[in-house]
This record gives sequence, C-alpha cells and structure tokens, in this order.
Amino acid sequence: MMGLLGGSLPLIGLSLILSIALAVHVVRTGRELFWLWIILIFQPLGGLVYFIAIVLPDLTRGQTAQRLERSARAALDPLREYREAKQACEDTPTVRNQSRLAHAATALGRHEEAERLYAEAAQGIHAEDPALLLGRANALLELNRGPEALAVLERLTRDPSEGHTPTAVLALGRAYEAVGRTAEADAALAEAAQRMPGFEGQARYAAFMARNGRKAEAQAAIAEMDKRLTKLAAQFRKEGRHWRDLAAKALAEG
Repeated sequence: MMGLLGGSLPLIGLSLILSIALAVHVVRTGRELFWLWIILIFQPLGGLVYFIAIVLPDLTRGQTAQRLERSARAALDPLREYREAKQACEDTPTVRNQSRLAHAATALGRHEEAERLYAEAAQGIHAEDPALLLGRANALLELNRGPEALAVLERLTRDPSEGHTPTAVLALGRAYEAVGRTAEADAALAEAAQRMPGFEGQARYAAFMARNGRKAEAQAAIAEMDKRLTKLAAQFRKEGRHWRDLAAKALAEG
C-alpha cells in the first residue's frame, strides 16, 4: 500500500504544477475565467481539455495563419506598425527598434527615412550587420542611388553566408543594373528569379529583360506569372499581382 501511495504522490504533484501553469496561462492570455474552474477542479482532465482546446491550436498555428493575421491588421490600420515602432524607438532607441522602424517606414514607401535609420543603426559593432546593410541598400535602390547601394552591398558580400542569400543577390542585381553593369545584373537577377519563392524575383528579372530589349522573354515570364496567379490562394494573390504588374509596366514602357 505504501508503495502505491509513494508512486502516486509525485504524479499528483506534477498534475498540480501543470494545472497551476495552465491557470496562469488563462489569466495572462485573458481567457474566460470559467477555464480556471475546469482546470483546477477537474484535475487532470480539465487541464487536458484546456490544452487541447486552447493551447495546442496556438502552438500549431503556422506561418500562413500568422501572415494572414498581419495582413488583416495592416489592411485595417496600415499605420499601426509604424506608430508602434516609432514609439518603441523613441522610448528605447536601440538598434533593434531602429531597424523595426526602418522596416515599417519601408513598407509605407518612406524610403528616405528608412535609409537614414538603417545608416544610423549600422554604427560601431553593428556596422557590418547584414540585415542593416541589406535594408539600407534596398532603400538606396528605391531612391535611385545605385552607386551608393552597390557600395553597401559590396560590404555585405564579404560575408559568404549573408551576402549570397536570394534577397541579397536580388538587390545586387538591381544595383548592377543601376550602374550599367548589365551582364552582371543579368546573372544576379536570373539567379534571384530561380531562388526566390515568391513573385518578386521573377518580376524584377522580367522587368530587367523588358528594359534591355528582350521583350519576348519578358512576355514569357509574365505569362508564367499569370499561370501561377491562377493557382495562388486568394489571400496571397494581391501581392503576387503587384509584382506581376511591375513587370508588365516595364514591358509596356519598353
């Protein structure tokens, strides 16, 4: 009998600890308070029910669900992230907060502000930070300051891992085109189009081809994007069409 009691006591203690942890989760996440009664009174079954019904779905939410949530918030209040990032930066002007604000400014098309913030953040021990360098280079490209962007990207490519990511290669291709190094731009943009999963790489390469007299190839690339758009989930189609239209505009102007 004593052996049985000795074996059950640790299990009872573990059940109580888990129940308390779940109760704390209820309070911190603002769940309905009736869950407290279910968890604490009906141990351990109540805790198991709460975990399956509430905690597990939160843990298993994929990137798609998170992206949809961010998109919905941005559509309802496009300035929200910028406001929150600006307040955080004013309260605590860390490199992380400066980078967050620069990213938010970029999303709103405020490229001058973004470039300044990235440049201010990339100082001292953060001078060669890959995210800051790439962010600044992209802002410079949007400001039509190609030579400066290329100089920044050449610093980035010193890092063999960070300097050759698909997004870095795409930016490098755009910078090469901006300074007239067409052959190098072609190679970089073609690589980015192959490696990037979304539409941007393919669209920017199609636009490059259109601007350089390769209209048939650009048309073929746009036709391929049109096929992909028909298979794309509705919630992602807007972004895909944005990039497709960028390529189509370059073809029409070419």
